[in-house]
Parts: sequence; structure tokens; C-alpha cells
Amino acid sequence: MADFLAYGEGTIPAGIRSRFVDNSNGLSMHILEAGYDEPGRPLVMLLHGFPELAYSWRKVMLPLAAQGYHVVAPDQRGYGRTTGWNAEYDADLAPFGPLNLVRDIVGLVAALGYVEVRALIGHDYGSPVTAWCSLVRPDIFRSCVLMSAPFGGPPALPMPGQQSSGRGADVHDAMAALDRPRKHYQWYYATRPANDDMMNCPEGVHDFLRAYYHHKSADWTDNKPYPLKGWTAEELAKLPTYYVMDLAETMPETVAHEMPRAAEIAACQWLPDEDLAVYSGEYGRISFKGGLQFYRVMTGGTFLAEMQLFSGRTIDVPSMFIAGTSDWGTYQKPGDFERMQGTSCTNMIACDLIDGAGHWVQQEQHEKVSELLIDFISEAKAKAA
Repeated sequence: MADFLAYGEGTIPAGIRSRFVDNSNGLSMHILEAGYDEPGRPLVMLLHGFPELAYSWRKVMLPLAAQGYHVVAPDQRGYGRTTGWNAEYDADLAPFGPLNLVRDIVGLVAALGYVEVRALIGHDYGSPVTAWCSLVRPDIFRSCVLMSAPFGGPPALPMPGQQSSGRGADVHDAMAALDRPRKHYQWYYATRPANDDMMNCPEGVHDFLRAYYHHKSADWTDNKPYPLKGWTAEELAKLPTYYVMDLAETMPETVAHEMPRAAEIAACQWLPDEDLAVYSGEYGRISFKGGLQFYRVMTGGTFLAEMQLFSGRTIDVPSMFIAGTSDWGTYQKPGDFERMQGTSCTNMIACDLIDGAGHWVQQEQHEKVSELLIDFISEAKAKAA
């Protein structure tokens, strides 16, 4: 059954296997793992982003395993071959709330027979999950690496006379009123039509994902990020259109403007077409609904009070940040990159921006990422000793 349900056959390196684990939180989690043949190895866990899969870590798993780690990458709730979730638009969002996502990972760790994780590493959507795991359960998650999405800390408790953060309807109204009307992609992803837009676009899911991955990578040479001055319509409008879209366009229409030419696709070594077909096959099968629930949680405010309980708490275990120098994700939320280094992570060992990589850093520059992760895990362990 596992072989039948596995994905990526022929594109996953030998030495990485696929299986299913009951996480005792309602999920049968599909995992990829390496270094599983020697009992007692320290556990390193890798959490993917959107629109990705456990498969996104295939290039760094064996180098980590070669250092003596048991390396596990799950399909998170709402993704890939993991089952036990309901992502219909009108379904209860509680299972996708931040603390339940922490419970998913804690349950998986226990199901694998471990009481702690040597390093928890998260990219994109996996980065905030990693951050919350490390903040809430530092006894389990002994170090963490955040990739492409800085953690600015838990939301602050409202104080008398405190002004709004500016992330409400006002800035969205202001973006829509610009001379070139715009909208923020996270709020677009939270809308009912977003999934159908992507599933039923004229280009098809495969070509949509090709354009999306290209547009956010270092291959799109206009990705030259820099810090923004604040959360205002005028500043946010400086972001590429995959983050701050033209008001009247869908995401497939947005990225179609930058669809790479056939020669560029053929030359793309970090994501050849047979690898991209794994993503398009999975999303074509299950849709994007599961991944989009995260954006509904993040933009809707439903879990704000729950998250404010941790106001003032910091990530105190050894931490690291990695992104590409061509990744706008580092700066898309003005101030988070600086807060992460200054206050949110009190024990940040390193902050590395890698040349030749955009948003998909562990795929675009996997050798450098592997090297940085290996060095960090070793240093974090020594620091904790």
C-alpha cells in the first residue's frame, strides 16, 4: 500500500523512503525519511511550505543523514498524501489553527519514538509552524531553523491607547485605491475563488506552478529585494505582483506574465519538469484547499486571542535564519526580519542570505543549504552542552 501511495518515484534519491505514521491527532501523516536504518540517531525534522510537499526537502535529506541524523520530512496537514483533514471552504478552521499544527508535529515526534528533536527546520509556511513549535515546546524542539519567512514574535496583547498594527481593512482599501489598484496575495488566497482559480486556469496546474516557481526564484532576475519602510499601501506596492497582485487578476493570471520560455524551462536544473510533475500531480489530485486554509487562519483573526496568550514570549533555543538573496519573503512583512534578530529569537546563531537563490532556497541552492544546516546543528548542540 505504501508503495502504491508514494509519490515521486524515480525522482526521489535512493536512501529516502516513504511511509505513513499515525500522529494521534487525527492524521495519517505521509513522511519521507532518511537515516532510518540505525536506531538511536538524533531526529531532525523538516517542514515544507506552500505550494510544496515533503518532497521539497529531497535534496538536503541525504547530506543530513550522512552526518548521523534520522531525517524526517512530513506532508503537513492539508498537503500531499497525509490524510485525516477537511479543507472545504466552510469547514471548521480549528484543526488548522497554530497550536493544533504544533500538536500535529509533537504527535508525530512521539509516534516516531522520540522525546526531542535535535533541530526543527521550516521553510515558508513551515517556518511559522517551526517558530511556534520552538516557542511553545522548547523542551522538545532543541534548536530551530527558519527559512524564507522571518518570525516577528507572537502578536501583542492590546494595550490602552495602543494604535492598530495597520494590517486591517484600511491598508487593503488604500491598496485598492492606488493609481494601479492592488491587493495582497495572502488575503486573495483566503477567498473562496482562489482554489478554483488555480485548479481551473487555462494553463493547467502544471504550467501555473512552473510560472509560480519561476517568478519567485532567482531565475526571475527582477527579484532584487530590500527592506520596506512600513505596512502602508505605497510601500507594499513595491513588492512583486506575486505578493501584491493587480486588483483584477487571479494568481494564475499574475504569474502567467512571467512564464519562462521553453529554453529556460529546459535549462532549469533545480526544478526539471519531471520534478515539477510531482507537485502538479499532487495538487491536481487534492487541489490547493488544504494549503489555503493557512491563509484563512492567518488573515481572519480567528486565533488572534489564542496567539496573544504568548505575547512577550521568545524563541530561546539556538536558532538560525536562511533565505536567498533574491527572496522577497525576507522583507514582505516590514520589520519582521529585524524583530526576529533583535527580540523574537534570543539565541540566533546565524542569519544567512544565499546568493543564487530566491524563495525556493533549499531546492535552488541545496548544497549550500545542506552545508549551513550541518554546521548549525553541530554548533547548536555544542552550545547546549
